Amino acid sequence: MSSLIQTCGNALESRILRRSALRGVMPAVLPGMMAAVVLGACAVGPDFNRPAPPTVLAYTHEPLAKVTVTADSETQRFTPGAAVPFDWWRLFGSAQLDASVDEALAHNPTLEASEASLRESQDSLRAGYGVFFPQIGAQVDGVRERTAPQSAGSAGQGTIFNLITASGTISYALDVFGGKRRTVEGLQAQADYQRYLTKAAYLTLSANVVNTTIAQAGYAAEIRATEQLIGLEKQQLEITEAQVRAGTSAYASVLSVRSLIAANQASLAPLRQKISEADHLLATLEGAFPSEANLPEIELSSLSLPKDLPVSLPSELVRQRPDILSAEAQLHVASANIGVATAAMFPSISLNGTYGAGGTSFGNLSTDSFRFWSIGPSITIPLFQGGSLWYGRKAAIDAYQQSQANYRQTVLAAFAQVADALKALEYDAQALEAQAEAQRDAVGALSLLQASYRAGTVGYLDVLVADVQLHQATIAYLEAVAQRHQDTVALFVALGGGWWNGQEQASGGQ
Repeated sequence: MSSLIQTCGNALESRILRRSALRGVMPAVLPGMMAAVVLGACAVGPDFNRPAPPTVLAYTHEPLAKVTVTADSETQRFTPGAAVPFDWWRLFGSAQLDASVDEALAHNPTLEASEASLRESQDSLRAGYGVFFPQIGAQVDGVRERTAPQSAGSAGQGTIFNLITASGTISYALDVFGGKRRTVEGLQAQADYQRYLTKAAYLTLSANVVNTTIAQAGYAAEIRATEQLIGLEKQQLEITEAQVRAGTSAYASVLSVRSLIAANQASLAPLRQKISEADHLLATLEGAFPSEANLPEIELSSLSLPKDLPVSLPSELVRQRPDILSAEAQLHVASANIGVATAAMFPSISLNGTYGAGGTSFGNLSTDSFRFWSIGPSITIPLFQGGSLWYGRKAAIDAYQQSQANYRQTVLAAFAQVADALKALEYDAQALEAQAEAQRDAVGALSLLQASYRAGTVGYLDVLVADVQLHQATIAYLEAVAQRHQDTVALFVALGGGWWNGQEQASGGQ
């Protein structure tokens, strides 16, 4: 607890932060606490310090490889400490993809709602600064009254008269113990929190558009590969039917080919459904109705694989990722709330003044004898609140400790995501190279068996097996290509998306 409650002077610190004083001698030390705070002229409660970056030097237990293995004639290189581009999706080299991301950033309702929440928090902060200024008000009253002398112990009849009063008031709360300053500090941290949530929404939106586009292109490539395979199988069906008519092959071979064609045709429907779902999701991300969206058709082969990949230093990651920064802002809010709860335990002091005039008509208001005024300080001292203030402060400390744990968990999860993305890219390259080799071998085997089948040296069962192997190898290859692209996206997202570099470019241009 002594690490959480900091104050302005050594005298106040020695009186407040020790557990023995907190538990048993609050009434005895209250005058000393008040004097120390007034002399120190600063806010009670802890002054927030940003958590120190982790001391780890790497994301993975094994040393990070400088390059991945060459897969499908492409190699990716890791550059520690390199800047993450704010428009990282442009590295995929697709103008259509860039246009989709720009459309989503311009019209996505979720991002617009997050930006509106940011503006709300900023306006709340501006409103909070009003507590540092005098509060001035004016009031004019006009009433018609009848007196009752008996209520004051007098005899006689009541009188009826008009009463007009015009007055002005001014009050100023002295923030002796810093409760208002801590409140505004919390509002500032809340605005920071919402700002980083907006950055997170921006990053999530752009990543969803890119990932959905990659998935859509992958499904379309699988459909084209399956349709090409079905075309080859139909040619084989014609050959098989000719052999049956010539009596060199059994009719069962025709049935086997037809069954294989039907099975491959049946696999097209789920792929087309996935494309439709991807189209509908892209339309939603771009803020359009599925029936009205004009979505581009992007081929998987048209997407370039980013070759040079930045890897932020571990000490920089905690200053880049929006989720870590938002957790830090929540920690700051909790820290400020401790100061607010602590200040509530001390007296509140304000200066008040009133000036006005009253009379039975407006003409009386200018007469000196009808004028009134008052000025003076007021102090409110919380003597006994049934423990609500004391335990309210303890609850604020508990909330701070909870925010600390949440912050550490967010940092751990972020480092794990970066580690996952780095290792995934290494394994993706290995898997893609194996799938590319398997596809090349399957194409060669099918070509040889088809030639042998036409020559009558092998049965059609061997050709069917080769067909199935080629289809499986092609689909696995396309999935591996799409997975490698999506894991590249995952690395940019895990590193924070480079939004801070976009801000630097914007400020430099201005």
